[in-house]
Amino acid sequence: MEKRWSIKEGADEAVVKQLTLELGIDKILANMLAQRGISNYEDAKKFFRPSLSDLHDPFLMKDMDKAIIRLEQAIKNNEKILVYGDYDVDGTTAVSLVYSFLKKLPFITQPGKLLNSSPESDNLLVDYYIPDRYAEGYGISFQGIDYAKENNFTLIIALDCGIKANDKVDYANERNIDFIICDHHRPGETLPNAVAVLDPKRSDCSYPFDELCGCGVGFKLIQAYAQKNNIPFDELTEYLDLAAISIASDLVPITGENRTLCYFGLEQINKKPRNGIKAILDLANIKKKVTINELVFTIGPRINAAGRIQTGRNAVALLVSDNVDHAKTSGININSTNTERRALDLTITQHALSMIDDNAELISRKSTVLFHSDWHKGVIGIVASRLIEKYYRPTIVLTESNGKATGSARSVKDFDVYNAIEACSDLLEQFGGHKYAAGLTLKMENLEAFQQRFEEIVSSTIQEHMLVPEIVIEAELELNEITPKFFRILKQFEPFGPENMSPVFITKNLVDKGYVRIVGSNHLKMDIQAAQHPAESISSIAFGQAEHFDDILRKKTFSACYAIEENEYNGKISLQLNVKDMKME
Repeated sequence: MEKRWSIKEGADEAVVKQLTLELGIDKILANMLAQRGISNYEDAKKFFRPSLSDLHDPFLMKDMDKAIIRLEQAIKNNEKILVYGDYDVDGTTAVSLVYSFLKKLPFITQPGKLLNSSPESDNLLVDYYIPDRYAEGYGISFQGIDYAKENNFTLIIALDCGIKANDKVDYANERNIDFIICDHHRPGETLPNAVAVLDPKRSDCSYPFDELCGCGVGFKLIQAYAQKNNIPFDELTEYLDLAAISIASDLVPITGENRTLCYFGLEQINKKPRNGIKAILDLANIKKKVTINELVFTIGPRINAAGRIQTGRNAVALLVSDNVDHAKTSGININSTNTERRALDLTITQHALSMIDDNAELISRKSTVLFHSDWHKGVIGIVASRLIEKYYRPTIVLTESNGKATGSARSVKDFDVYNAIEACSDLLEQFGGHKYAAGLTLKMENLEAFQQRFEEIVSSTIQEHMLVPEIVIEAELELNEITPKFFRILKQFEPFGPENMSPVFITKNLVDKGYVRIVGSNHLKMDIQAAQHPAESISSIAFGQAEHFDDILRKKTFSACYAIEENEYNGKISLQLNVKDMKME
């Protein structure tokens, strides 16, 4: 697929010059810092050396005082508390975090066993609940509230869901069950009638950072409780690993508070991983230092797979396990589930692509909305992302569940798919999400009308450039500027993620030294050099770009945009270019 290259505009020259002098770095790195809003030494120090003291006071969040008062009341009165969360990675990590924290508080066990309780919760006044993706669907369910009533829970802490569950909260209120909602999705016009609604995206919430994930809001809840009850912050650091996994997997901006939580969460994983995380890393044979990549591509998918194929409860059981053997067994089960998820993902993606490829009308559209009653509900969000890799446009994949069409939406850069879905709300039973990802449910008879309306809305609002994938380039480099010192400072820009992506650079007028070859099925291995300075070369890999082999073999010059990375081979570490795209000159 053709890609457009966009080189970032240079930052303010005066700021760049100041940073160059104050930090003793080159102009390119100083410009990158300035582009990230860093204008002086102190800003740079906070960026390169985050501190947990940078975290905001949790009581700045609207309703946090109410939430803590109600939680303290429940603990004082020995009420039973149910920690409730969505079945994806953000929800299950959030539940694991809050449940683990509450379980350690000294609020007395209660005799007797809960109905269908988790093994870890026997005889405790706190338990967790993850709704079944197929029987209950996304978010708070009537079935979950009934479970709480049957087991005498009087307080539910909802994580990564609930911001639009007005009818469910009313149902709970009628049964004398209170709700504390911890969510990060966009609220509807009216908030649920809960004891407290913690959501930095509330229009009346002045919390300084509104891009927390669901697990992040859960962390602010336990931070507030600890602050109010004189629990040292050091006792909260063990939960930062869960926050980091959630932040990375939920693709929220890794800036501000998220960057701090992620930085120290990664530190926790690398120094002292919890049993469940260590089990996943061992099964995946990850022996190197864990980075954002491992969270996104190794840990996150396995945690997600539990809720997609079996039950999200399995993910929580793994993440909260205090027993090494139990964690290993749970890890093996989840690893197997992830393998099954991959097979389903591949099969359904191939089917979905064939539906588009065989239909000229679908090919010509500016959106993709596909439905098939037999597709597995647990992987349709992944399939939507796969379809965007080939047909770069807002995409919704739906299947049948409980007699209705239910599905997941994914978007392309800069297009707000949530707004587009909201414009079809009269055709929907429910929907929720954010700019780039959303979920929705509708009656089967509305499916065709929804497909048509969604296409009309996308066609009339999307800009043409949004339909072409973009590679954002930090700056143009010469190969001789790629030095160990340059890379050493570049690594300190980590952790990477949305709004602080792994830097991509461009170099023009390149040729291969004469070693180009195809590796794997469709990848190029090269030693590239500047056409006018052949003495300097650097090893490079270009995944999925073997179509350029003949041109490069004939010594055609080309431009390349690439990320700089370390490559370890036979115990030797060297710099390597990961080429994202090439254009013949």
